[in-house]
Amino acid sequence: MKKTYHIHGMSCNGCRAHVESTLSGVKGVDGVEVKLEEARATISSEKDVPLQKLQDALKKDGGRYSIHAEEVAVDIPEKEKTVSKKADSGSYYCPMRCEGDKTYSSPGDCPVCGMDLVPEETDLDQEDDTYHQLLRKFWIALGFTLPIFLIAMSEMLPSKPLFSILEQSTWNLVQFTLSLPVVFYATWMFFERAYRSIVSWNLNMFTLIGIGSGVAWLFSVFGLVFPDFFPAQFKTDTGTVYVYFEAATVILTLVLMGQLLEARAHRNTNSAVKKLMQLAPNEAIRIIDGQEEIISIDEIEIGDILRVKPGGKIPVDGLITEGATSIDESMITGEPIPVSKEAGEKVSSGTINGNQSFLMEAEKVGSDTLLSQIIQMVNEASRSKAPIQNLADRISKYFVPIVVLISLITFIAWSVWGPEPAYVYALVNAIAVLIIACPCALGLATPMSVMVGVGKGAQNGILIKNAEALEKMNKVDLLVIDKTGTITEGKPSVETIEANGENSEVEVLSYIVSVNQQSEHPLAKATLVYGKDRGAEFLDISHFEAISGKGVRARIKDKTIALGNEKMMELEEVVISDDLLDKAEGFRSEGKTVSFLAKENQAIGFVVIEDKIKESSKEAINALRDRGIEVVMLTGDNKLTAKAVADRLSLTQFKAGMLPEDKLKEVKQIQEEGRVVAMAGDGINDAPALAQSDLGIAMGTGTDVAIESATITLVKGDLQGILKAQRLSWKVMRNIKQNLFFALIYNTLGVPIAAGVLYPVFGILLSPMIAALAMSFSSVSVIWNALRLRTGELI
Repeated sequence: MKKTYHIHGMSCNGCRAHVESTLSGVKGVDGVEVKLEEARATISSEKDVPLQKLQDALKKDGGRYSIHAEEVAVDIPEKEKTVSKKADSGSYYCPMRCEGDKTYSSPGDCPVCGMDLVPEETDLDQEDDTYHQLLRKFWIALGFTLPIFLIAMSEMLPSKPLFSILEQSTWNLVQFTLSLPVVFYATWMFFERAYRSIVSWNLNMFTLIGIGSGVAWLFSVFGLVFPDFFPAQFKTDTGTVYVYFEAATVILTLVLMGQLLEARAHRNTNSAVKKLMQLAPNEAIRIIDGQEEIISIDEIEIGDILRVKPGGKIPVDGLITEGATSIDESMITGEPIPVSKEAGEKVSSGTINGNQSFLMEAEKVGSDTLLSQIIQMVNEASRSKAPIQNLADRISKYFVPIVVLISLITFIAWSVWGPEPAYVYALVNAIAVLIIACPCALGLATPMSVMVGVGKGAQNGILIKNAEALEKMNKVDLLVIDKTGTITEGKPSVETIEANGENSEVEVLSYIVSVNQQSEHPLAKATLVYGKDRGAEFLDISHFEAISGKGVRARIKDKTIALGNEKMMELEEVVISDDLLDKAEGFRSEGKTVSFLAKENQAIGFVVIEDKIKESSKEAINALRDRGIEVVMLTGDNKLTAKAVADRLSLTQFKAGMLPEDKLKEVKQIQEEGRVVAMAGDGINDAPALAQSDLGIAMGTGTDVAIESATITLVKGDLQGILKAQRLSWKVMRNIKQNLFFALIYNTLGVPIAAGVLYPVFGILLSPMIAALAMSFSSVSVIWNALRLRTGELI
């Protein structure tokens, strides 16, 4: 077994080695690994080594260092914090997996694709800081870019109103001044990435951004400072050179917005971990010598006796030692019906106690609990996902060097064979080539389609977290679905009431709702809803008593009425006729719950409770099969219930009794077979598998944790939404490819004209202003095409 502890007092590698050596000498310890930067020790042993034993070893060594349970907060001196921060050499990796599993010792950018490196171990606060830093930079960039854009656009108005206030040369200077914070603060990181991509010759999207916006900005500054350097055809009527500060800043701000959305997606993924952490209570009640004391959950040790009160959350994994209750384990198993627990049975951290108090012995604490393991699985599965290689990046790999090469050839050709001033023509035409190839439309091609597609999805009850989900949805060939809340409604409801020949169904229903009036059990609430809908008569009751794990009983009209399972009937010594038993067995063989009703030791009927299959489930599953998608059901429910549901939906592949880790392993195994797996679920128990799958689809009627772990959420919780999502995916991907065509066609046609191929015959040159206009046309085409996604049905 392995356990992780917090070490206090280390400040250098010598300290680390000393602590490692001391702990290795403790009897029963097989191995010790101490990490200075994390102030943690991982101890391996065959049997549990008490924490006190480890603490004693460090005390005997001089007491300079101390060891604590991992969750215990320890005050660290400011000096030590500084040393620890400097020593931080955590492991970072590229989310694109450009270099496989290669990791880096410090944060930064991937040298291949330019993406931010992310830590292997999630630091929630660090990712929050990254998001807020990008958000601040975005608002700064937007604040300075908008006035630049408005000034530039005013030139196109017939009356040119701004020029009546100041001269054009002055407005150009204003644009230059406003562009400085955008270029040198808010978006400077893009130029750094572009520089590194050129130096390493790993050309990517940032290369295009850096060259395109950089050249547009430098050209504008040069034209502002040295206007006489340019021929007349590159000047305005007032004699100023056309400047492109608005083109540069708009491009950079748009790219920054894309980075911000990416950071927000990371942040939302991690909020799933935060919500899981909130499931466990902060405090627990420990029993010592018969006395109760309230302690922090971090202070619980293995073997402690804890009291769990009605409605309370169970603090750690353990065993019931005294008492009986029903426990809501839906956050672990996903099943809505509480499970009866008695002495000797196991309970899990984060699950919710029913209406009975009980004592339990702590067996697993801290990171060893089932809830902690689910948190770890969600975290690791989320981090293991590599984003898709963006189509624009693939194009950039070839597009960038070709454009740069053409620009260089243009400069050389005009320098050698061009008219005087040859170098001016050479420079201007080379810049025109770069400007017409500026990636504004290329940068818009994907985000515009995604933005409109996401909006279209939202109108149809499909919430999409990122562009990757849209692309992968169209490639899915196997869908894994949970039962409860996905195929079924996820809540108990009454199917029917059965009565013996001597009593009517109306009378049986009246007794059932009457005896359940004071019960807090979810099954009782289902019968009350059913009874109210059918106008059942509620009778006066007395001497009500709930027997945990069995049922309820009360006095009605001086007669004892009992309602519950067969254990309850045995307790009340009730006689059940063979006819009633046969009918009940028929329902139970379909995976339904049966509660018998007895009056004065004689069974007079029963109620059948089920988790109804949604009306749209069978139709949706058949439609998915018709589209070539294989459907597999994984459920935490028992095999009998799972088989009954599978038979009704004609599902040949299903597995029952699946815990969160089982679902995760199954998804991994299917992926290893080369399948593209989508997982649809609604519970906390589905969260690890949702995060691991190629595409996680959460039911909007489910838990927040499942929704945060998924990349697509179906608001209505209806499998028909998967069909709509697949159709939307196909339309968006087709639209993106069309946009890339529009983004490139103007550039492809414009580049040779900008290079001057028409000049020898027609005397036509393409000024940078016309090049910018061609850029605008390509952007307009991209936007118009993306907006077409708003029309048309998804099914």
